[in-house]
Amino acid sequence: MTKTDPAFEQALAVGRPPNIKKLFPNSRALLVSGKAVDRAMIKKGHAMTIAANSRSSFVLRGALMAAQRANAAIILEIARSESNYCDVSMWNIARQADQAANELGITVPVAIHADHYGIKKPGDVAEAKVEIPTLFEAGITSIAIDASHLPDADNLVANLELAPFVPAWAGYETEVGEIKGKDGLSTPEEALFLIKGLNANGLHPDWIALNNGTTHGIEASGNGIQVDLTARIHEALAPYGISGAQHGTSGNSSEKLKEIAAKTATTKANVATALQMISWGVAVNDYGNAIMDAAGNFIKEPEKGVSPELWEQMVAYADGKALRAGDYKKLNCAFEHKLLAQPAAVRERMAGAVAEFVHWLLTDVFNAADTAPLGIEALVTAGSYDLGPKADRIENPDDWTREKIARRAAGMSRDKGPEGDFDD
Repeated sequence: MTKTDPAFEQALAVGRPPNIKKLFPNSRALLVSGKAVDRAMIKKGHAMTIAANSRSSFVLRGALMAAQRANAAIILEIARSESNYCDVSMWNIARQADQAANELGITVPVAIHADHYGIKKPGDVAEAKVEIPTLFEAGITSIAIDASHLPDADNLVANLELAPFVPAWAGYETEVGEIKGKDGLSTPEEALFLIKGLNANGLHPDWIALNNGTTHGIEASGNGIQVDLTARIHEALAPYGISGAQHGTSGNSSEKLKEIAAKTATTKANVATALQMISWGVAVNDYGNAIMDAAGNFIKEPEKGVSPELWEQMVAYADGKALRAGDYKKLNCAFEHKLLAQPAAVRERMAGAVAEFVHWLLTDVFNAADTAPLGIEALVTAGSYDLGPKADRIENPDDWTREKIARRAAGMSRDKGPEGDFDD
């Protein structure tokens, strides 16, 4: 699709949310609600797109380049915690995406997602009521309210309390069961409790993230993502119009990821660590995991990623800070200015390597190729940036008062597994 295509022009006119139009009044980038991207995957069927955790400008550019080449709708995201150790943050990712999309001539729909907006204790809700509106003022078009660290009743109540601060048109992800590997896996009962309670209160999330057997970061965990469990939960949630958001794809083979797309209702797949490593020129395997040498060190591929001299500086810095493999993510902010100061050829190969990997995922693994026109079609058909909910209210609000929520939750299992520290 080109920028002279009538459908693109129509989508550009009606499909950009009001915050995007206000921030970028003269832009030709099609930044849209996450709902439009979700609908595109649903329309194609058995398709999911990458939610590329854009820890650096190189990852962001590479993901956009890949999406354009694959003609795929895409999500660019950054987690709340990642905003603490990356130059890309929840407050500037939309600006970076808009600039890059205009520069690169990107015409596919792109959602800007604030991932893992974490609520880890009841007091966090008050802070979130102040902070979340600032995210949408800064161009976010989709958000994940992640109160999954809390007991089930508190998770539901936190989502209810924060709902008024998320625009109705925005993509909305909720989460059940903290993402922490094989222990404390989510159950259909747990997921239904959350979604039924939201539905009764007139809330209709686009996605639900589960603890379905994966971790985030470098290491694989157990048997990886439990596809059958995921499919059972998605089937139980089908009346409520919920798609799946798959977190922590690193550590799972391409065959496992293909199976997720084919057998579950997943439309959004987060990828972070692999993209970071590929941009630096670190060797990764089919699982997206960095390959280590016999001494437990990353393998830097020659003529790829950052220059050998800069890589030596990065390793020395990590050693000096006693950073383990999984903590190399903290190099992003410390070295972004040095990464940007490399010669153009080096910068281009960094983004280009990300583009090749993401294109492979979109076309050969996720089945997301040619979903861009489907997202554009959804916006043009609706004549609006607001695509509305995918399901009606089914549950009786009288059955889901605060008091009844607490009573219902009291009879549920509270085993969410051990504590963890996991970002995408």
